[in-house]
Amino acid sequence: MISVTIDSPSLDLGAQWDDLVRRASPNVFMHPAALRAANDTNFARIGMLLAWDEGAGARRLVGAWAMRPRKIIPLWPEVLQGLPYNYAFLSNPVIDPAHVDQVIPAFLAAIETSSRLPKTMNLAAFDADMPGHRVMLDTLSARGIAPLVLSTGARPFVTKEIGVKRSGSTRKKLRQDWNRLSALGSAEIVNDRSPPAVRMAFETFLAMEQASWKGANGTALLSHGHDAVFARTLVQNLAADGSASVALLRSGGKVVAAQVLMYCGSMAYTWKTAFDAGFGKYSPGALLVDRITDELLANGDISAINSCAAEDSFMGNLWTGRRPMVDLLVDLRTGHSLAYQMEAGRLLGYQWLRRLWHHMRDGGPAPPAAQPPQAAPAKVGDKPGQALGLPVHPAVDRH
Repeated sequence: MISVTIDSPSLDLGAQWDDLVRRASPNVFMHPAALRAANDTNFARIGMLLAWDEGAGARRLVGAWAMRPRKIIPLWPEVLQGLPYNYAFLSNPVIDPAHVDQVIPAFLAAIETSSRLPKTMNLAAFDADMPGHRVMLDTLSARGIAPLVLSTGARPFVTKEIGVKRSGSTRKKLRQDWNRLSALGSAEIVNDRSPPAVRMAFETFLAMEQASWKGANGTALLSHGHDAVFARTLVQNLAADGSASVALLRSGGKVVAAQVLMYCGSMAYTWKTAFDAGFGKYSPGALLVDRITDELLANGDISAINSCAAEDSFMGNLWTGRRPMVDLLVDLRTGHSLAYQMEAGRLLGYQWLRRLWHHMRDGGPAPPAAQPPQAAPAKVGDKPGQALGLPVHPAVDRH
């Protein structure tokens, strides 16, 4: 028997969480230490759905899904965001695969019956290869509900078996850049995972990011005080659990690139990258990711690395592995509520404006106008998107 509770991120799951991620497909952004960072710094208001196996023996955690009720503006309907806080890059729940067929329906039922949670769900950055994706679609389809697919795409991903480019022009350039950088002074990678070392290395990363184009554009973490407080707390909380580090590339003792890493179960995540623009011709960010990839995969604890990046990022040139990603909008009520209609219009309009801007920048023709969502739920499997088994809105392509 599966029961679901809706709890505060302040709840200490301790060994229950550690036991779950040894069995489940991981998601570091659902880590209790990360959720506490968002909660304790008032960075996000989060509801934590926990699924429990109430069968024979001790009560056991078999699923965790953190979500954020959020209003875009004061008078806008509240929507349940699958990404629990800004700077999270994966919205999938963490579920024991032996119980996924029971946990997903239980989660959806708990959201539907809760007086505290909105019924319109914006599930951005959902990994379509993770367990639970197909079960969720089947559960919704059985109720006559089909999600609106806002976009589909692929995320660079690498495992011990596949994904690392071992030959070709990219590999040749990386060797040349490493040799050129080493000629300036001994080049080395340092990835000290002790909490004091992580704290110091993260400050190095923050300063480097602020000095980059992100600082100039106002998008660096230090450009926003509240974001910086959250990010420091996030990394420190995870580091205390052994779940975060900052890898540094040094040349002649000087740090020329920094890569913030997170860990959950057997998965590593390349969360954020910064490099010294003065060394840009040596591709220090790419060199660091390339070297740390080999180092992590040589470690018996890590079997795969999630880039947290778009397919056209530099990691897409380094790695050949891909994970299919999808952005979904779901209304748990049959038919389409006003909240769903408004959120669908907002998201489709935003994506159309982005496409229009790119077309104008590149000198191409204007994209077709965004269309409103369908008046009734479509059947799963209709029209394009058959690789995902989903209807893809014709006005939207991948981000």
